[in-house]
Amino acid sequence: MRICLTVNAAWNIWNFRRPLVEALVADGHDVTILAPRDETAGKLEGIGARFVDLAMDVRGLGVAQNLGMVGHFRRHFAAIRPHVVLGYTIKNNIFGAMAARRLGIPFLPNVTGLGTIFLGSRAMFLAGKALYRHGMGKLPIVFVQNEDDRDFLLANRLLREEQMRLLPGSGIDLAQFAATPLPDNAQGLTFLMISRLIRDKGTMEYLDAARAVRKNHPHCRFQLLGPLGAANRTAISEAELQPYLDDGSVEYLGATDDVRPFVEQAHCVVLPSYREGAPRSLIEAAAMGRPVITTDVPGCRAVVTDGVSGLLCEVRSAESLAESFRRFAALSAAERQAMGDAGRARMEAEYDVAIVIDRYRQAIAELVSAAPSA
Repeated sequence: MRICLTVNAAWNIWNFRRPLVEALVADGHDVTILAPRDETAGKLEGIGARFVDLAMDVRGLGVAQNLGMVGHFRRHFAAIRPHVVLGYTIKNNIFGAMAARRLGIPFLPNVTGLGTIFLGSRAMFLAGKALYRHGMGKLPIVFVQNEDDRDFLLANRLLREEQMRLLPGSGIDLAQFAATPLPDNAQGLTFLMISRLIRDKGTMEYLDAARAVRKNHPHCRFQLLGPLGAANRTAISEAELQPYLDDGSVEYLGATDDVRPFVEQAHCVVLPSYREGAPRSLIEAAAMGRPVITTDVPGCRAVVTDGVSGLLCEVRSAESLAESFRRFAALSAAERQAMGDAGRARMEAEYDVAIVIDRYRQAIAELVSAAPSA
């Protein structure tokens, strides 16, 4: 079959969906990635996928501008002629689904988190509801990544229960992200936040909590790993980050294509996000045997058991996050290792990437066999 995957950034496919792409190529399908081109496009072509550049404004919120994306997607789908389209990220899901419907092409979206559109103003919230209903309301299958998102979509009558199927995020390659022992704590404890530096991920709360804890716990180190200048309206600027670097509250490690060496050197991985689908950084950290600290919000709380594999804190609260840092620092080395072991065991039981690939294969077969052109 011809299978198209569409997303708002090529690196999203490379970092989070590569095992799925590799599996589809190995199954003999002709796989096309439709996304804005970046440095990962060549890598995706190197594993056997075609790449088509998608021009889109990731940040833009204008209704007319975004509805124009429907025609844009329709032209691309007409040229690619896929038997099925797999969608990721909100604009590609909504407007891609509208375009695919007009062409009679099955569309399979993955709601990887409800995101900014449901965290913003009342007007944005209402617009988001209307777009969800119009774009995805009649699709036979919609993947969601946690029960909270499923319940929200159901309670707000955006999707029907029979449409939605749960996925354990994008899955995790348990061999690639193998468990390693926690580092020695003779030189202190290292907390690591892995994320794009945007407000909706809780970056400012992390910075403020780190500053507060460092005053009385100088043996604690706080690191940030992820790109500055993200294409997001809540992005943190370099000028906003600089004061925290100047006073030694945090260390900025830049961006990387491979988080594993950084996770290995950390005692705890942190994500104080406002809402997630299935947070990849926490799943990777838990797979590597690292305790996590995250917020008690949809998506985040789904991958950690409070007090067992990590700690939960209040959302949008630097004070609550700082207290979680202090609680973790007070644990013994054996208690911290037990948390890491518990996280690894849960990833093995529930988040293996093979589960995700199998569910995609089943859904694709169902959709294509039911399509009028089948």
